Amino acid sequence: MSLAPVSSRSLQRLAQLLVTLPMTGCSTIVMKPFGDIAMQQSQLIVTAMVLMLLIVVPVIALTLLFAWRYRSANKAATYTPEWDHSTRLELLIWGAPLLIIIALGAVTWISTHKLDPYRPLERLDAKRPLVEGVKPFVVEVVALDWKWLFVYPELGIATVNELAAPVDRPIEFKITASTVMNSFYIPALAGQIYAMPGMQTQLHAVINQAGVYDGFSANYSGHGFSNMRFKFLGLSPADFESWVQATKNAGGELARQNYLQLEQPSEREPVRRYANVDPSLYQAILNRCVDSSKMCMGQMMAIDAAGGLGKGSIDGLSAKPWRDVQRSYVAALCTPDNLNGDMPVALRPTAASRPKL
Repeated sequence: MSLAPVSSRSLQRLAQLLVTLPMTGCSTIVMKPFGDIAMQQSQLIVTAMVLMLLIVVPVIALTLLFAWRYRSANKAATYTPEWDHSTRLELLIWGAPLLIIIALGAVTWISTHKLDPYRPLERLDAKRPLVEGVKPFVVEVVALDWKWLFVYPELGIATVNELAAPVDRPIEFKITASTVMNSFYIPALAGQIYAMPGMQTQLHAVINQAGVYDGFSANYSGHGFSNMRFKFLGLSPADFESWVQATKNAGGELARQNYLQLEQPSEREPVRRYANVDPSLYQAILNRCVDSSKMCMGQMMAIDAAGGLGKGSIDGLSAKPWRDVQRSYVAALCTPDNLNGDMPVALRPTAASRPKL
């Protein structure tokens, strides 16, 4: 049996397919975003790439040139086996990379401060500075297992797996997590930033074009990580008002008890909307005391700042009135000499002075 010859056109198509195949899963949103911060970040990537190519391309070209020019078959090539030094060549080899490193360092230093996620915005885009007095739109973000909760404190509403914001208005994200570390990332808007339990990170950004964009977690966080995605809606002011009204009409209340149920691990959660949110919910999540039976981290840190509570801590507290309120304070500290509970008599508060805890 004979095989039909393969035409050059078929080989060309096969080569094109093999070249484009690795790129089928890629998206250009990182390099062509629709938010000013992400746009500046993409420009930084291009600038760094060009600066590095200024060295890489000539090195590759010269490597091929030397290999061809000084091949064994080329008898016309200059043969200098005793050659060992050239000042001009040394300056070129070391000077050019040094200049590139200095340029990269300067660009990195400037952009690191300019694109600091904690830094409030100074402009809407390259042509429009931020009008003085414009307040950012605050969104409180909570990474749950395995879904996203967005609280809008100015509006008193909340959503799950759906985020909306008006176009051309600065956004201030306050980000935390319920259990494990996650990463909040909307490629069209800005770079990713981590979400950690008991801690708050921030991100300032702006979306400059209306549309529906993808958001997800960029840090592995367990079994449901792959489906921890949401949609970011960049809306015109009128459409955003309509979205807010629709959310309020959707009903539902997000109180602490409802949040404790929502916090339980789940996957592929549908979009949820809450018309009313407990105003203290986000701070309770951040301080890890949504369950009212637990002490908040802020209270723990206040106790530590006051001297801490070790063995015999209750005996070490006393109380006094302050503006008609009975306030407790540390009257004595537990030391290695008090390991057996032997607090000096002079420091022991009386039963009447001990605060009721």
